[in-house]
Amino acid sequence: MNVLFCTDGSKISYNSIINFSSWVKDFSLDILSVVDWSCLPDSVSIENSEFASQCSTSANVILDYAETYLKEMGLNVAQKIKICGEAVDTILDLVDSGKYDFVVLGSHGKKGIQKWLGSVSQEVASSANISSYISKNINNRKKVLFAVDNSELSAKVVLNSLNFLNLDDKEIYLATVYEVPDYLFLEGNVDSTWILEIEKKQEQASRLLLNSFEKSFIEKSFEVKDKLIFRGVPSQEIINFSNKEDIDLVVTGIRTRKHLSKFLLGSVSKRILENVKSDVLIVHP
Repeated sequence: MNVLFCTDGSKISYNSIINFSSWVKDFSLDILSVVDWSCLPDSVSIENSEFASQCSTSANVILDYAETYLKEMGLNVAQKIKICGEAVDTILDLVDSGKYDFVVLGSHGKKGIQKWLGSVSQEVASSANISSYISKNINNRKKVLFAVDNSELSAKVVLNSLNFLNLDDKEIYLATVYEVPDYLFLEGNVDSTWILEIEKKQEQASRLLLNSFEKSFIEKSFEVKDKLIFRGVPSQEIINFSNKEDIDLVVTGIRTRKHLSKFLLGSVSKRILENVKSDVLIVHP
């Protein structure tokens, strides 16, 4: 598999590839450093300036250090890439080339010459046509939570994940969330027995759903540590459990809406990515 590792030289970015390498084996990676001065006014010409030269030199230093560091980790570094341009567009252009299976980024990086690894990671994850691994901090790389539902997308996410994730000696959790329809809480006389019956059926359907997903793991000789059913808002329940139980990786899917993703604040995956402490693997279907 081929991986695009994006770094601005920050510790956060290196955390991402360290964590990623414990979940995915046998991959080759290209290292990308973006010299991004797109935030400067159009009236400022820097292409031939000393500032441009310094940025280019800094990017070379970042790439050389990253190559040495990753090779010492035993990782296979194929190519170092330095590009001048807007960070998100640059990454997505490379992703769209069809060369890569994963893009790996840190989130909320505060160091380095670009300082773009916060919102950039969210935009890339929302728009990329490949799977995205977003990391924030070094963690134990032990507990993984698969957030599933009854959609075709969710089934594809799990099946695809089982083909590349290294889950040996990991604690695997399956979680699903069902929502009680808003109309059940409208004012008026509502038969409480009817409401309880609906919730009972939802619980049963959720249990059957988790059992069906568990079979996929068993077929790969992986044991599911726990199956969890939550009632409420899906993204919030997943966030609460992940943060409370110190989950190391949340695996979810996303329906790509390129160039519109930043406006779609209701996306479950987007909310999870923004609010969990853990790493997030967004598997492209």
